[in-house]
Amino acid sequence: MSHKRIPKRKAIIAVGGVAALGAAALLLPNANASQDGASNDAAAKTLKADDASDLASQLQNLLGDAFAGSYYDTDSKQLVVNVVSGDDNNVIVQAKKAGAAVREVDNSLAELAAGAKTLKTEATIPGTAWALDPKTNKILVTADSTVTGAKWDTLESTVQSLGSNMATIKKSAGTFKTFVSGGDAIFGGGARCSLGFNVTAGDGSPAFLTAGHCGVAAEQWSDAQDGQPIATVDQATFPGDGDFALVKYDDPATVAPSEVNVGDGQTVQIAQAEEATVGTQVFRMGSTTGLNDGTVLGLDATVNYPEGTVTGLIQTDVCAEPGDSGGSLFTQAGGAVGLTSGGSGDCTAGGETFFQPVTTALTAVGATLGAGDAAGGAGDAAGGADEQAGGDAVGGADEQAGGDAAGGADEQAGGDAVGGADEQAGGDAVGGDDTGTGTGTGDDTGTGDETGTGTGDDSGVTQH
Repeated sequence: MSHKRIPKRKAIIAVGGVAALGAAALLLPNANASQDGASNDAAAKTLKADDASDLASQLQNLLGDAFAGSYYDTDSKQLVVNVVSGDDNNVIVQAKKAGAAVREVDNSLAELAAGAKTLKTEATIPGTAWALDPKTNKILVTADSTVTGAKWDTLESTVQSLGSNMATIKKSAGTFKTFVSGGDAIFGGGARCSLGFNVTAGDGSPAFLTAGHCGVAAEQWSDAQDGQPIATVDQATFPGDGDFALVKYDDPATVAPSEVNVGDGQTVQIAQAEEATVGTQVFRMGSTTGLNDGTVLGLDATVNYPEGTVTGLIQTDVCAEPGDSGGSLFTQAGGAVGLTSGGSGDCTAGGETFFQPVTTALTAVGATLGAGDAAGGAGDAAGGADEQAGGDAVGGADEQAGGDAAGGADEQAGGDAVGGADEQAGGDAVGGDDTGTGTGTGDDTGTGDETGTGTGDDSGVTQH
């Protein structure tokens, strides 16, 4: 995994795009049709997925108790916001002014949380999971193949007790398990996992995040099978309130770039940690199955593994297999989203996979994204390192498919810095429609529709 100590590469995928992923034929977006009831009126703005995530966070704070979740509609490229307005139509006006499509729903977040609490109290059964699904405004309950007989009856009756409009239940063909295995990638105590993201620990030392169940499986980890340890677990959580571990490199001089290796010598620069948004396309990199993509299905998921219950996870339809545990979940714009926890199925049959949110893990361990010369997602991605300041890897160099991939420093200054997206991967697959203006060192200059300069309006939400 190139998240570890690696030499700088010329073939870098700039922040804002993953053009080189086209070689892996994995950039086909997963289209999700608009849900019935969404008010996609003319006021709703076309947004990139990352911008939609930012807007959703702002609207949650602005609307308060009226906010009942949100999701990204990949067909319309709009953020759909659920509201429980009651007699206060002002919340709908505010959300529409901010550029969201608004949908009035029955269940508030508080009511859905109460339903999840009932499930935890009465149906914490190994092989079950539940998550909040804003598309249906319900709790999505899933049971794996081990939940049969009396256990199934208990789960089903508990779901029914919540009311017909509160939760749905479905069966999964696989078995919920963590994806740790014995093999290659990062190794500890006979187990194999995947490195998630490099970080800087609270004391300033270089470290990385991986799955908590990897962190409790072994104290020391190597980057080669039967190799010498290069890192030691500092803290780990599993099971319980998450599945994450902070592992510090033993050599304090380790250079640990903020990037993800996606194969064929290509890397994706990681610029920031961001919250998951239901409906958005995400990519997962793991040591067993490599690069795969899928869609976020649910948030605040609870999974009842054989080892115990884990809360606060992200539910997706991205496949994973043993050895992928701890691997990176990220967006095509370079946002760190999650760490692979576990799930059911494999990359042949498919299934559900759950991820630890990076934002929660960083807060819990007191770390910041990035390490070494890439601290905090700056470094190479910010245009400060040699390769980003006129070297071969700046947007549009020959190794980057001939287009302007970096767009200068606009991305770091609030712009959308994927110039020349069409040359890189056919348009929307690299950074979407609203790319920023930037000139790289390649043959073409990419210009986008918006400069990314934020302005406010009376909705109280920053516009992009």
